Amino acid sequence: MVFKSEAVPFSSGGVPSQAPKGTMAAWRPYWPWASLLLLLLGPGVARGGWVTCGSVVKLLNARHGVRLHSHDVRYGSGSGQQSVTGIVAMDDSNSYWRVRGKMSTVCERGTPVKCGQAIRLTHINTGRNLHSHYFTSPLSGNQEVSAFGVDGEGDVLDDWIVLCSGPYWDHASEVQFQHSSTKVLLSVTGEQYGRPIHGQREVHGMAYASQDSYWKAMEGIFVRPTELLKMELHRTEL
Repeated sequence: MVFKSEAVPFSSGGVPSQAPKGTMAAWRPYWPWASLLLLLLGPGVARGGWVTCGSVVKLLNARHGVRLHSHDVRYGSGSGQQSVTGIVAMDDSNSYWRVRGKMSTVCERGTPVKCGQAIRLTHINTGRNLHSHYFTSPLSGNQEVSAFGVDGEGDVLDDWIVLCSGPYWDHASEVQFQHSSTKVLLSVTGEQYGRPIHGQREVHGMAYASQDSYWKAMEGIFVRPTELLKMELHRTEL
């Protein structure tokens, strides 16, 4: 068995990695406003424009046709932290991530994400951040990618740099995510898990770029760019 579901009291850095069983925090969505909007309005689909801080998105790995996914299932090896996988299903609510500024930095809602900017991706349903570290991934032997933290707060290993062309991360473009501390690229190479998450793909960090490491913003709640930035761009064009 690759996975285990029992609680792990602490993850790396001494930060609790799972809310106590039986508490409200153990099951509630971390950003209830986002979950409520998705329920009432349905997710939008990216059709051009910029990805902004505060947006809640699904990320598609174009080569393998899977969306970045997480759930409260722990790795049975390596760090023992919450697993991150790729899933084919389009409608799974565990594939939503909120775009935020890097650790100890506030990125205001509606601020377009610049190419080369460090961000965090926080899993909506569990409040843990996309994370990597020097542990070996369970299937491919590459670098493990996990979800870590409590209520959206973890450590510097939650920071990822958006690699893209142009000034900002464009909805219509494929981008790469480079781990800020270890420099690996968020990737999928096709390895599939068995029970209890049969068919889900391993997500891991790779030291080199390939078509396996490109991602595109798909369904979600896309916060429009701030009016201030629009005015600045208008002045620049004049």
